[in-house]
Amino acid sequence: MSAATPDSCLFCKIVAGDIPADVVAQNDDAVAFRDVDPQAPTHVLVVPRSHYADASALADGEPGTVAVLVSLARDVAQGDGLDDYRLVFNTGPGAGQTVFHTHLHLLGGRAMTWPPG
Repeated sequence: MSAATPDSCLFCKIVAGDIPADVVAQNDDAVAFRDVDPQAPTHVLVVPRSHYADASALADGEPGTVAVLVSLARDVAQGDGLDDYRLVFNTGPGAGQTVFHTHLHLLGGRAMTWPPG
């Protein structure tokens, strides 16, 4: 797992506005932006403004922020006209996590299969 620090973290730089992104929603605790490699018609990443490596670390450090991410994802889904959508946290490289700043994937706009693969 990468030991990204807030100074070297891609998502921290997006949150700070140093790297441009298609931001679709934000609040005091989180930022939601469209994924650059979308896997569904709606594919948005919802990230906390604070830096935690993964969902487990965020749950330990700021448990309330986990609920904020889910609520913001819901708001984005509703704004995109979605009644059905999938929310995914990848935790660790074996689960597909490639950026080690907690992020919630919001996926929707197409049928989702199970298991997700």
